[in-house]
Amino acid sequence: MPDKPLERLEKFAIDVILERRYGKRAAMLRGVLRALSSVYSRIMRLRWWLYEKRLARWHSVGCFTISVGNLTVGGTGKTPIVEQFARSLTQEGRRVAILSRGYKSLPRPMMQRIWNRLTFRSNYIPPRVVSDGRSLLLDSGRAGDEPFMLASNLHDVVVVVDKDRVKSALYAIKHFNVDTLLLDDGYQYLPLKERLNVTLVDRHAPFGNEYVLPRGTLREPHDHLKRADVIFITKCDGSDISELKERIREFNKHAEMIECVHKTLYLQDLYTNERRPLSYLQDRDVGAVSGIAVPESFEGALRNLGANIIYTRSYADHHRYTDQEVTNAINRTRTRGGHALITTEKDAVRFPRVNRQDLPVYFLRVEIQLINTKETLHDCLVRISGIRDPRWIKKPSLSSVADF
Repeated sequence: MPDKPLERLEKFAIDVILERRYGKRAAMLRGVLRALSSVYSRIMRLRWWLYEKRLARWHSVGCFTISVGNLTVGGTGKTPIVEQFARSLTQEGRRVAILSRGYKSLPRPMMQRIWNRLTFRSNYIPPRVVSDGRSLLLDSGRAGDEPFMLASNLHDVVVVVDKDRVKSALYAIKHFNVDTLLLDDGYQYLPLKERLNVTLVDRHAPFGNEYVLPRGTLREPHDHLKRADVIFITKCDGSDISELKERIREFNKHAEMIECVHKTLYLQDLYTNERRPLSYLQDRDVGAVSGIAVPESFEGALRNLGANIIYTRSYADHHRYTDQEVTNAINRTRTRGGHALITTEKDAVRFPRVNRQDLPVYFLRVEIQLINTKETLHDCLVRISGIRDPRWIKKPSLSSVADF
């Protein structure tokens, strides 16, 4: 089945931005995008200046808050870091809520949105609760991929979705009595202040292709990295990264830098939840399907684990799969002699449950591990959050949520 028109346009734009497309048309488009990038960069600088000078309104919810985000578009590994933060903070006795904007989640019905705007009710619409800390309440379509995945893996953590993170913060505090907030992909969300900014930098592409959107993959200018309090350098392999650290120091003089790697743990069957060791992939013919920002990293991980990829299909980031697309991938893998179809954990939440028993479908389970240190990830996250020092922890302010 061919990609949807908007997805084809998205993939074309990405190819142009990353200079995978050549020719006069692509070159002209890159020129236009470069001019737009200059305008966008100025807008982002103005936006931060307005908040810095307190001309734009900050909001304080009186609750301990950690933001996990990055400076570039996609692919740095935020979700595993958010998940581990939630686990570690919960183990330390905190009542945690994850606040997400629910990127590419299904919007509310159009007529309802129009009516809410006409009647000025938009601000009174409660956030979507993906998990109340006990039960999973929404599917991936209404929740969004990352919130659904986090809620599925964290059974004692509240997960709330809303573009207005101030509103969702107040809602979580009032209705679930949380004392710790985690902003998933929150680096660019400026209205919520008094927080710890944890920022991820990809070792392989720390500043994307060096251009700001829409010509590049930077969400903000390079020097906005100065807002980071802690910097995780992801996808490291133990090799020397002193040059990268020196470059980061050009923009941020104070943040602690922590090296980490995305460690693949095991394979899990999408339909039976059966787990297999990574050795299963050794010298095995498999198909690979993904809809993520950097499919090359996923396919490279499979090859590094010894798999022979005989069929591959990559879709636009956050692609929502149809039954036919999954069936086609299974059929093509089988006809080429494949033993299994492999996808990512993020893609797995968007896979329909097709009734096929003839070829297993697995996803790779990944977690973050620290390198070049004796400190465990749990101890590191507890230390940088400062949750064992009561001077740094604020209890939720009842006055801030009384009218919500």
